[in-house]
Amino acid sequence: MEKEAGHLPLTRIQKLIGRTMLEAKQTKAFGYYSVWADVTEMVSMRKEYSRQTGIRLTTNDLVLCAMARAAAAYPQVCAKPNLETEEWEVPERIGLGFAVAAPQGLVVPVIQDAGRMTLTEIAQASDALLRRARANQLTPDDFDGATLVLSGLGMYGIEWFYAIAPPSANGIVSIGYIADEVVPDEGTPAIRKQLNVSLAIDQCAADEATAASFLRRIADFLEDPWTLTKTN
Repeated sequence: MEKEAGHLPLTRIQKLIGRTMLEAKQTKAFGYYSVWADVTEMVSMRKEYSRQTGIRLTTNDLVLCAMARAAAAYPQVCAKPNLETEEWEVPERIGLGFAVAAPQGLVVPVIQDAGRMTLTEIAQASDALLRRARANQLTPDDFDGATLVLSGLGMYGIEWFYAIAPPSANGIVSIGYIADEVVPDEGTPAIRKQLNVSLAIDQCAADEATAASFLRRIADFLEDPWTLTKTN
């Protein structure tokens, strides 16, 4: 039986999301990039690392750490324009936001100064923010300072997608679900785990070559995940 047409009221969060996403699309010249990463080793490493440290390590934690390390190598992706000096200002700290479907709506808490954190510290920080988001206990400071954002929809069976970065951030990385794919391995078919990593980034901050190199660096870290356990 079809439901009768009607009206659904917008929540405060939905109004805010609508305004900020529209602002982002109207004020940023987004470029879009996508790459496949072989994360077979990452999947086993994540389990082993969790056993060794007693810290629950998620795919998001590894991607966030890879983003922080890649941003350190390509600081342009976090730069902001200063029209008075006609220069790009690279922030001293890398703030990484990540999208959370909380009871009050979609929120983006921020891991502050992620560029100076170890993988373990990023995992602990993201877990604490995630718990507070789901308990509706985030403070205004928890949303401040995002230079890059991560969004993941793998739990919904989404293979890949492009997200919209909030106005405060230059770019957003999107990941889908980890899929088993048959790929050639020295002439022999083998099943490998593949993850699509996509990037939408303001082309005013990063041209095509820089954006592509930044995304490729993220994929390289995910394909060799033990490098993320080393200190910067």
